[in-house]
Amino acid sequence: MKERNPKLFSFGKVLCSIFGHKLRVSKNVTDHVHEYRCEKCGMEMTDTANGFLARLTPKFKETNDYISKIHEKRKRKHYAHAS
Repeated sequence: MKERNPKLFSFGKVLCSIFGHKLRVSKNVTDHVHEYRCEKCGMEMTDTANGFLARLTPKFKETNDYISKIHEKRKRKHYAHAS
């Protein structure tokens, strides 16, 4: 049997639906791609390929992790040649 979340109503979600989200960067994937988290309701968003924000789904999270690994590898390789 699946357990239900007893907290169905949230004032944070109501405030966000009226006034908008207060997004803060939670993770820097690359220099231009970031993951965001709303301080009020906890909703997570990310930058998309066309520059817009989208909800952070498991597919986006997996893609961002992969992009982050590639970016870190390239940065290490670049800094190794620079020194």
